[in-house]
Amino acid sequence: MGRPFIGEQGERMHIEELLQAIPQEWIYALVGVVIGLESLGIPLPGEIVLVSASLLSAQGMADPLIVAICASAGAIIGDSIGYLIGRKGGQPLFDRLARRFPKHFGPRHVAKARAAFDRWGVWAVFFGRFVALLRILAGPLAGALHMPYWRFLVANVLGGILWAGGTTFAIYALGRVAEQWLKGFSWVGLAVAVLFGIGTTIVLKRRAARAAAEPVGEKPAAGAVSAR
Repeated sequence: MGRPFIGEQGERMHIEELLQAIPQEWIYALVGVVIGLESLGIPLPGEIVLVSASLLSAQGMADPLIVAICASAGAIIGDSIGYLIGRKGGQPLFDRLARRFPKHFGPRHVAKARAAFDRWGVWAVFFGRFVALLRILAGPLAGALHMPYWRFLVANVLGGILWAGGTTFAIYALGRVAEQWLKGFSWVGLAVAVLFGIGTTIVLKRRAARAAAEPVGEKPAAGAVSAR
C-alpha cells in the first residue's frame, strides 16, 4: 500500500512482458495459481496478473472467458484452503506471519481486517475480494474466527466470481475500446489522459494511505467477533 505508483506500473509492465513470452495455456495456469496462492494468504500480485492477462486477451493473445474461469477457480479454491489453514492455526498463525511479513500481516493490518469482520460478518468475505488487504486475509481470518464454512463458501464463491469475471471483462472491454480509440487519438490528448490517470491514482492512494494510518480501535476480545 505504501509502494509508489511508478513501482506498481513497472511491476505490471514486467508481468505483461512475462505473460507475452509464454504459451497461452501457461497464461491461464499462471493466473489461477497466482490468484489461488494470494487468496490462501501469500502476498502475491494476483490482481496485477489478472489485469495483465485481461489486457492480453483484449489483444487476442488469450481467451477472456478462460481467464475469468481460471481466476475465479483460483480465488475460490485459494480462499477455501486459507480458511482451513486459519481454522487450524488460529491466532498463533497470525503471530508467526506478523514476524515474517510485517508489511502484510502486521498487528495493524490484522486489527483492521478483524474490525471489518466484526462490523460486516460474512459480507467481509464477499467484499474483501475487492480490497487488497482483505483479499489476502479473508480466508485465514474467517477460519481463525470459526465462521460457519457454508456461509463462508457462499460469500467466497459469489465474491470470487464477481471479482474475477467482472475485472476480466471490464479490462477486456476497455482494452478493445482503447485500441480502436487510440488509432486516431493525438499524442497531446494521450499525454493529457495519461497524466490525468496518474494524478487521480496518486490522490486515491494518498487517501487510502491516510485511512490505513488511522489508529484502529481497541482489539475485540477473543471470541467476541461475530461470524454471522
